[in-house]
Amino acid sequence: MFNHLFQKQLIDPAKSPVFYGYVILVIGTIGIYCSIPGQTIGVSVFTDPVKDALGLSRNQFSNAYMIGTIVSSLVIGRAGVWFDVYGARYVAFFAALTLGLTLFLCSWSASMSTYIKELLSVDTWVVPFVLMTILFFMLRFAGQGVLTMASRNVIMIWFDKNRGKVNSFSSVALSFGFSSSPLWINGLIEGYGWSQTWQFLALGLLFFSILIFLFYKISPEKHGLLPDGVNHLNTQEQRKTTVPKQFTLEEAKKERAFWMYGLTLAFNSFFITGLTFHIVSIFTLQGFVKEDAIAIFLPGSVVAVTVSTLFNFLSDYLPLKLYLYLMLLGGILASLGFLLLSTPVGVPMLIAGFGTLGGFFAVLNAVAWPRFFGRTHLGSITGKIMSFLILASALAPSVFSFCLSTFGSYKMVGFLGLAFLLFLAIGSIKANNPQ
Repeated sequence: MFNHLFQKQLIDPAKSPVFYGYVILVIGTIGIYCSIPGQTIGVSVFTDPVKDALGLSRNQFSNAYMIGTIVSSLVIGRAGVWFDVYGARYVAFFAALTLGLTLFLCSWSASMSTYIKELLSVDTWVVPFVLMTILFFMLRFAGQGVLTMASRNVIMIWFDKNRGKVNSFSSVALSFGFSSSPLWINGLIEGYGWSQTWQFLALGLLFFSILIFLFYKISPEKHGLLPDGVNHLNTQEQRKTTVPKQFTLEEAKKERAFWMYGLTLAFNSFFITGLTFHIVSIFTLQGFVKEDAIAIFLPGSVVAVTVSTLFNFLSDYLPLKLYLYLMLLGGILASLGFLLLSTPVGVPMLIAGFGTLGGFFAVLNAVAWPRFFGRTHLGSITGKIMSFLILASALAPSVFSFCLSTFGSYKMVGFLGLAFLLFLAIGSIKANNPQ
């Protein structure tokens, strides 16, 4: 009964006047954008008002966020398996639904905390800490994890030869969308308060979950179509001889490319998260003011958008190993700029480096996995990679803080980064496309 209900479709991709992949491109990009409430950039705007309302210190609030994020990284791989079994439509639908309901719970967190304290006859920070840890787990799992993964994968499944070109459109739209989101979220918080703002976002997610159910489709082949909208009759015989091997997760994990590309993407998540989290402190220690620290993000975003736009387009023609080494070069530039921050070349190197990292991240994280390992088990493979990225982003703020408290500066992060990048550069020499 349940399965029969979910198989009904109001929209048939085969009857679309344009190739339905372009509809998927637009709605899938919006799907990734709707994950913002579960992303660091969407949560960070709520930090100060929510921690004050709950009576938590900054460290307690940050630790709740870190624990919730780490736990979500440990189980996100299961969502990848769900994607392969049930398809993007169902997985993304329930992820958006879960994220929306979680946002409602977040909006009631202060009242829930008070109620639990009264029920247990205690007055301790442990209650709001545990409550927010659970809510952060749900936010990160549903938002940053499942909804992002399912929405990105469904776009990649509908394209093959033009995968880089369509990812270019998606990346540019998301770069501007994500970078502007703190402004309008903060405007809502100032106008309506943090609780009601979370409720607005929740209502938006619940509405979008309906659009997911209507428009997300599992794959072109399931509807008698082929990726890129190519003519079935002209390419049927050719495709019989050129179908790539469809790797399972276990097979993919035996390939060096899986680990080298995955760890390089994880380094980006680690470095960018740690830098963003501690940016004011990092610059202040080198004699800069707060405005100087915040000012690096705009030119960095320009570099990232330029790199992702150009190299997404060219990715349909160039080998991805070139991209991998250019991304590693960006990491080296960023690490050197981080170490030389007090010198005249430090800030430009840091901006160029983290912008290059972010630009190639947008390309490789979308394009590499279907090209290397096929589309059949894309969910389980990208789910495992997503666990690397989430874990790296969860650990970054604490590792940066540990280096500062132990060594008196953040420079050890730069040295560790260079050492890790050297390891990746050597290890990636034989990280070839398994196809």
